[in-house]
Amino acid sequence: MAVDIGIGKTARRVYGLDEIAIVPTRRTRDSDDVDLRWQLDAYPFSVPMMGAAMDSTMSPATVIEVGRLGGLGVLNLQGLWTRYQDPLPIYQEIVEAPRDRATALLQEVYREPVKESLIGDRIKQVRDSGVITAASLTPQNTLQHAHLAAEAGLDLLVIQGTVVSAEHVSTRTEPLNLKKFIAEYPVPVVVGGCSSYSMALHLMRTGAVGILVGVGAGAASATRKVLGVGVSQATAIADAAGARVHYLLETGRYVHVIADGGMRTGGEIAKVIACGADAVMLGSPLAAASEAPGRGFHWGMHSYHPTLPRGVRIQIPTRGSLREVMLGPATESDGFTNLFGALRRAMSTTGYSNVLEFQRAEVAVAPSFLHEGKQIQQAQRVGMD
Repeated sequence: MAVDIGIGKTARRVYGLDEIAIVPTRRTRDSDDVDLRWQLDAYPFSVPMMGAAMDSTMSPATVIEVGRLGGLGVLNLQGLWTRYQDPLPIYQEIVEAPRDRATALLQEVYREPVKESLIGDRIKQVRDSGVITAASLTPQNTLQHAHLAAEAGLDLLVIQGTVVSAEHVSTRTEPLNLKKFIAEYPVPVVVGGCSSYSMALHLMRTGAVGILVGVGAGAASATRKVLGVGVSQATAIADAAGARVHYLLETGRYVHVIADGGMRTGGEIAKVIACGADAVMLGSPLAAASEAPGRGFHWGMHSYHPTLPRGVRIQIPTRGSLREVMLGPATESDGFTNLFGALRRAMSTTGYSNVLEFQRAEVAVAPSFLHEGKQIQQAQRVGMD
């Protein structure tokens, strides 16, 4: 329903994850009977998640560990691990930088050019571990580096930017033709981000196997403040899920909707899947793992843009190992660990046996949902953010 902003402008009401709730059904289910498995193209995973291609979360070692735990880690091929032979001293500089110097330092250390030899080395390191190998490039650098990644044995490529469109227009450069590139590239491609029905549908028509949905929702992102661009995540996911149905009826081909950003807890992961996502891409929740290379700090790939940074370095408390964050056991009741145990429990509590079924869950608009009846917790600062 349209809302009048003024005489000359109407707007659509959209919803964030903290404004909705999943409605229980008449049925519950044993949690051991819930199936969280996810398959992206030919590649099976035991949990429906991707580790975001952020240097604070994904090193070759953590990509491998996420893979061993059943998810898909994604390495940033334009990050510290392909700019520096040994990036650990650079991480130390970033961690130790004072707050008012952090963004300028990020811009400085990311001026180091990407080394083509390191692209192959890092992919081979992950591939030799036996896990499925995925890596990320921006659209501007895809043609320059993607062939090296494929030659090194990459299994899945992620083309990722703040907003990625199938119809980029430029009078100065030849833009990446996504449809042509994906048709000719020898491995499956995931593309994003997007945040609307029309964007999602256009990206699906490029031939991508999955699309990333979310603009500016990440914990370290400042895109919404700097650019004023984005759509609240619950609505963005539901719109993309609608585009997926349209495209499936149009072509018979199923394209995966992957929620990217805005999720911190197991409950929020459950909500985006109930809104229609097939899987989630996680950044800040994984930055809370003891193995995370950011060592308690987190920053995104747009935090170091040379002229207009759209992200910040934030501090993230360490909550446990990657295994504990993803699969538990949890020792606190704040929802930040055992994320996929929480998803399993949400599905069993509402009676759904797999992700595709759970996408059909009833959702209610519930602005007071997280705080209703929680005055004592708020007063005592327990159980709440």
